[in-house]
Amino acid sequence: MSLPISESKKPDLDKPEHIATFVEAFYARLLKDETLAPLFTDVAAINIREHFPRIEAYWQKLLLGDRQYQRHTMNIHRQLDAKQRLTAENFDQWLMYFIEAADSGFAGENTEKAKRIATVIAGNMRKSLQIEKNSD
Repeated sequence: MSLPISESKKPDLDKPEHIATFVEAFYARLLKDETLAPLFTDVAAINIREHFPRIEAYWQKLLLGDRQYQRHTMNIHRQLDAKQRLTAENFDQWLMYFIEAADSGFAGENTEKAKRIATVIAGNMRKSLQIEKNSD
């Protein structure tokens, strides 16, 4: 079964330059969010543009097998959580922006893999940080 023409013209997350474009699109969405943006800019106090190469290297490791990224992401998020308690909603929003950015600009095997990995990452972060979903 072939993809619709509009889907088939979208690149996959199969090259470093595609991953870089994805990271830009993802953070363009995320940094407009009034709740999530301050976690990056104020609480973590990172210059997101300077941080992009690390994020790109992380996804190149996960999707392309590149070995450049060697940091431990869980420790980084534990430090952030210690500064300001993260919530299940933070991870849900992060995942929503991730999937939206992936679906809007990319298609293919690696794009689907990235969405699956992001879903697992969000769940693992919540579990490791012992973040419970609020029950209504």
